[in-house]
Amino acid sequence: MGSLRETRWVVYLKPPLAGAEQVLGYLARYTHRVAISNERLVSVTDTEVSFRYRPPRGSPKHESKTARLSPEEFLRRFLLHILPSGFKRIRHYGLTANRNKAAKLAACRAVLQAPPPKQRPIEAAAAFLLRVTGQDPERCRDCKQGCLVVIRHLPRPVRLPDLRATGPPVPG
Repeated sequence: MGSLRETRWVVYLKPPLAGAEQVLGYLARYTHRVAISNERLVSVTDTEVSFRYRPPRGSPKHESKTARLSPEEFLRRFLLHILPSGFKRIRHYGLTANRNKAAKLAACRAVLQAPPPKQRPIEAAAAFLLRVTGQDPERCRDCKQGCLVVIRHLPRPVRLPDLRATGPPVPG
């Protein structure tokens, strides 16, 4: 370990080729993807779900194959990819770890003589949707004149049982 500390490292950093937006898009495809994409689904019926998959690279035939599962088994396997409540998909370490994050970043800005980032005002959801989509979410979709008014909030849906541990229900 001591020899690594004594080594003079040369770090080469260059800006991303197409800008930060493309880097974020690239990372988002890996950190916010679902367990199976729609393109891999071949067919869905009442009795069977068919989808394409690829065996591991070391296996003899690495070409795409089709799997057929019962809907219950497909859902059980799909639910294995959903994180339990309280777990985090992306963890932050070092300077961006939650503990003393603000103090650490302020110290970094002081050392780098960088100004603090500008505070963006908090935007209401309706204003955000209007800005992004160009459509006012509070306007009636049909007549485009009246405003939508909340009459009642529906209760939260009942939580489904966790099938990851028990498997699909057995018909009785």
